[in-house]
Amino acid sequence: MRNCLFLVFAIFLLHSCNTNVVATEYKSLNGAVWNKDDVLEFRFSELETLQQYDIFINVRNDDTFPYSNLFLITALNTPEGEVLQDTLEYTMALPDGTWLGKGSGSLKENKLWYKENIVFPNSGVYTLEVSHAMRKNGNVQGVISLEGITDVGFEITKSNP
Repeated sequence: MRNCLFLVFAIFLLHSCNTNVVATEYKSLNGAVWNKDDVLEFRFSELETLQQYDIFINVRNDDTFPYSNLFLITALNTPEGEVLQDTLEYTMALPDGTWLGKGSGSLKENKLWYKENIVFPNSGVYTLEVSHAMRKNGNVQGVISLEGITDVGFEITKSNP
C-alpha cells in the first residue's frame, strides 16, 4: 500500500511539472543540414483568448555547427491573415567556444525566447514559420546549407503572473 501511494504521488508530481506547456513540436533536419530555402512551419490552435503565453524556439545543434550565433527569421501568421515578422539573433556559444544549452556529448538543446506575455485574442489556427538567415562575414549571399542544426521546434507555455 505504501509503495502504491508513493507511485501515485510521483506520477502526480511529474504531471504537475509540465502543466504550463500548452503546445510543443519539433522538426528534424535531414542530415543535420538546414537549407536556406527550407521554411519550417508549425501550426497551433485552441489557445485561451485571455491567457498570456510565452513562446520559445527550440534548437538542437551538434559539434558541426560552425558559428557562435544563429540568425533566424520568423513569421507568426494569425487566423485573420496578420503577419508578425521578426529577425532574431541568438548566442549559441561562449567566446571560448563552449556551447550554450543543455545536453551532454556533442548534442546541445537551446530554448530561445521568442515572444513574452503574448495574447492570442482570436480563436483559430496560428502558423509559426522559422527559417535561418545566416551569412558569412563580408558575404551578401546567405549560407545555402547550414550544417550542425539537427532539430528545430517551438514551445508555448502559460506565462507566470
